[in-house]
Amino acid sequence: VQLQASGGGLVQAGGSLRLSCAASGSRFSINGMGWHRQAPGKQRELVATISSAGVPLYADSVKGRFTISRDNAKNTVYLQMNSLKPEDTAVYYCEADYIYYNSRDEPVVGRLWGQGTLVTVSS
Repeated sequence: VQLQASGGGLVQAGGSLRLSCAASGSRFSINGMGWHRQAPGKQRELVATISSAGVPLYADSVKGRFTISRDNAKNTVYLQMNSLKPEDTAVYYCEADYIYYNSRDEPVVGRLWGQGTLVTVSS
């Protein structure tokens, strides 16, 4: 099972970007999904998460500006980012909690991380 993120780029302050992250593989199911970010010289921080039932949670810094959503049929999570600020500049990482069934049909649980996508917001 692997995650592939896309959608980062350069945008002016006040602009918008949409990130996508898709899980692929076989014999797995996805539970919670989310986005984290890491700015230069700072620790990675949670941006938003969404449960398998579609319940979102947001960091205070992005509430009202970012929207997380998911398409369970596609095992994909999205992050719509509006009213972007220079302080939103960071590498954004998607993550997913999964259950994978091995060759003995035994469940294996874990967390996957995507490769990171850079978002740069210019002032």
